[in-house]
Amino acid sequence: MRTRNRAVVAAMCAGLAATLAACGGGGGEKDPDAGTNGVGKLPATKIESKTRQAVVGASSVRLSGTLVTQGATYKLNMRLKADGGTGQVSTKGSSFELLRVGKELYLKAGAGFWSHDGGDEGHGGAADAAGKLDDKYVKVPSGDPSYQRLSGFTDMKLLLDGLLGLHGKVATGDHGQVDGVRTIRISAGKAGEGGSLDVSLEGRPYPLRLQRAGGAGVIQLADWNKGFKLAAPEKGHVLDYGQQIPEAP
Repeated sequence: MRTRNRAVVAAMCAGLAATLAACGGGGGEKDPDAGTNGVGKLPATKIESKTRQAVVGASSVRLSGTLVTQGATYKLNMRLKADGGTGQVSTKGSSFELLRVGKELYLKAGAGFWSHDGGDEGHGGAADAAGKLDDKYVKVPSGDPSYQRLSGFTDMKLLLDGLLGLHGKVATGDHGQVDGVRTIRISAGKAGEGGSLDVSLEGRPYPLRLQRAGGAGVIQLADWNKGFKLAAPEKGHVLDYGQQIPEAP
């Protein structure tokens, strides 16, 4: 009887051990890269390289967050693709919308944007024009000094090339999540002072969050390859500013 009881207990223990092993129990740790695209197991330099390859092949993206450049802080929410982009930019209490279709760039803003410089030149000055331009699209001439600066916010390649660079030796950080998607972090410099990227472990290794070097902003990147339509505004919604586009306040 005792022999049979010992056999039953041994069988139960063996079954329990097998169950625990199958569930990752028994003191072992679950593999954080199980079921992923595998980039989390690569060296940091390889992860960075594969991330850049994924970005180069992307057709569109939504870019949002805070960008600090040349002493100015911008809050962005832009949808971008190869032939243009659309979205909103805010800075110092001023907000405006940008739309670029090919080389044609349009700006839409409230009266405050158009009147803030208090100019007196051309068509009654900026203050007089503000009421007419309120919430209307203005086509930005390609020769206007603001064209390059404003169109840069709508240029997918330019923005991503400029933003995604990490400064310093890169190292692999922790696994995490961004909006429910599993990620691996790579960072550069001491304590990530050279910036960091949270890279998707699901599907293609797109960057999902960027912390820029030197505290120069945090950017979220989403909706990779989700297409959207770009179209010039109807003619009745486009007005001529008649002078140089003002600088954002």
